[in-house]
Amino acid sequence: MGLPTDILITYGYLLIFGWVLLEQVGLPLPATPILLAAGALSVTEHMHFGLAFAAALAACLVADISWFFLGKRYGHHLLRLLCRFSLESSTCVRRTHESFGRRGAWTLLFAKFVPGLSIVAPPVAGQTGMRFRRFLLFDAIGASLWSGSLLLGGRFFGDLLMRDPSLLNRIGHVAGALLLLGILLFLGSRIWRRQSLLRKLRTARLEPTALKAMLDGGQSVYIVDLRHPLELVTDPFTLPGAQRLSPEQVATRIAEIPHDRDVVLFCTCPSEATAAKTAMSLHRLGIDRVRPLRGGYDAWKDLGYPVEAVELAPTQLAVL
Repeated sequence: MGLPTDILITYGYLLIFGWVLLEQVGLPLPATPILLAAGALSVTEHMHFGLAFAAALAACLVADISWFFLGKRYGHHLLRLLCRFSLESSTCVRRTHESFGRRGAWTLLFAKFVPGLSIVAPPVAGQTGMRFRRFLLFDAIGASLWSGSLLLGGRFFGDLLMRDPSLLNRIGHVAGALLLLGILLFLGSRIWRRQSLLRKLRTARLEPTALKAMLDGGQSVYIVDLRHPLELVTDPFTLPGAQRLSPEQVATRIAEIPHDRDVVLFCTCPSEATAAKTAMSLHRLGIDRVRPLRGGYDAWKDLGYPVEAVELAPTQLAVL
């Protein structure tokens, strides 16, 4: 037999639990083929649908609860690390914060269906102070929808297996090769995009020490804080005189951004990815004196440079 059906039949529910758990902790091992195959095999005597569902759900909850408490303890430092490994540093944290900002805990209902959001959503929920019981309820529902839909999808095609038992075996040989090819293409495309962005950054970034010297020298610098409002919940401070705008607002409020002085953008993304993308967008709109701050807010704060308190709006926590 071919992958994944041969190994699945041999190791059964332990394989489902382990494979789903590895995917949910962030490894690039898609569990979709395993769950589809398990759903198809549930039509036969090789797999029990309810036990397969329980194994997948348990794996999701073990991973998500762990990420929730890690996010609660380590906050955006953990998110930065996660984004580095996910190779989606430019968008993964911001997209998740934006989704929680609009929908709150309801984000957890569909998070597992969205690449990138699946891994980052539980630690963001912990970081932003969501109550554990509320998190557990919505996360369990979301995990049930995700694992259940894949198992049901596989079961739908299980009738084909009953008519021709060798069919799933033949598909398994092809599925193994396609799975490996898909993983390689996914990783290759993310690495290429990240390296391309980093090359553009090397000549544009401004050191925190240089910005501090500019401010101390009385230079007029327009500083933009690109962080999402939910990132300020656990650390409500910003750089002196910084304007708080989202990347989308920067583009729509281009008339407010000066053309005759330096514009410095900062975020908390690995390699200043959000700031770099926004800087490149402003370049295309005719603003040339714009640079991302190397290391962002964290680098500025770690050097002991002055920060200003930010007053949080009550609506920032209302969705939680």
